[in-house]
Amino acid sequence: MNTILSNNCQLFFNENGLNYLTEILIPSNYSKIIVLVDENTNNYCLPNFLARLPTEIEIEIIEIEAGEEMKNIATCMELWQTLIDLGADRKSIILNLGGGVITDLGGFVACTFKRGIDFIHIPTTLLAMVDAAIGGKNGIDLGQLKNQIGVIKEPNAVVIDTIFLTTLPPREMRSGLAEMLKHGLIYDKNYWDEIKNISNLNTDDLDRLVYQSVQIKNEIVSQDLTEKGIRKSLNFGHTLGHAIESYFLENENKPTLLHGEAIAIGLILESYLSLELNLITKEEYAEIKYYISDIFEPVVFTSEDVEKIISLLIFDKKNEFGKIQFALLNGIGGISLNQNVSNSLIYKAFEDYK
Repeated sequence: MNTILSNNCQLFFNENGLNYLTEILIPSNYSKIIVLVDENTNNYCLPNFLARLPTEIEIEIIEIEAGEEMKNIATCMELWQTLIDLGADRKSIILNLGGGVITDLGGFVACTFKRGIDFIHIPTTLLAMVDAAIGGKNGIDLGQLKNQIGVIKEPNAVVIDTIFLTTLPPREMRSGLAEMLKHGLIYDKNYWDEIKNISNLNTDDLDRLVYQSVQIKNEIVSQDLTEKGIRKSLNFGHTLGHAIESYFLENENKPTLLHGEAIAIGLILESYLSLELNLITKEEYAEIKYYISDIFEPVVFTSEDVEKIISLLIFDKKNEFGKIQFALLNGIGGISLNQNVSNSLIYKAFEDYK
């Protein structure tokens, strides 16, 4: 697998990434290395990572609690103060070793500390490898509302090492699959046809499919870093998916939903919207619903749940001029941007999901 160039960021795979880190992390380049981890990556990934990272630079480890609820301004303030206490300066570098929360949060902290210091993403979850770490989106949540505060700035590099996938429980692996399925649906029907049968694939297949998924996202992002056009296609499944995720985050009586689990529901719901707008066929919709439902456990929504989820759509950061903007399918492998959908049709999508 080769190195991929994304605007000003290089994407490295497996041994290529470790070689890059060995070459770049030298005293003439950086004064201090800060490794940001959560409690899970500190236990399961950090020892392996440090053992393979020869460097003469002083390394400091900062650990935060795991979970989406940590992705907020209070955590940022603690991290900024910790960086100051550790003597970090503008020649320090932050290595974000973890899943999507760590890359989103760590990237935002690096972009704003002393008006910006270098940072590298080292994603350890499938979701972060194929999505969160790619494309330069760094940010935090505002209350229960996802990714309301942030900046777009690509890291110096993204180092993808699939050895970390061996540390993940099956549920976390499934969560990452949602974004890979999305890449096929919006961009490459052949990729969809291969990945929808994920249960028949082996470890070597997974490495190749991760690489292809990264290529797809990178090709889209490289054309439109600031999301004025084609990058909006990556929002398929996320308009409703994020609202569902936010609603479940703020309700203690609801089960915990991982990001990918919420997005999987969003993929089905927004595929139904695509069907109702005559953008996909009944056969295509049935295929999408069947394969995604086969991978992910169903979630029960009451009428009250649906009403409150729809009310959250107005806060979606993709909205323009007060209107909710959907990226919907145009056949499997194609996309239609800036689609307006009535609330009544969204209610019908939830009814069909049941």
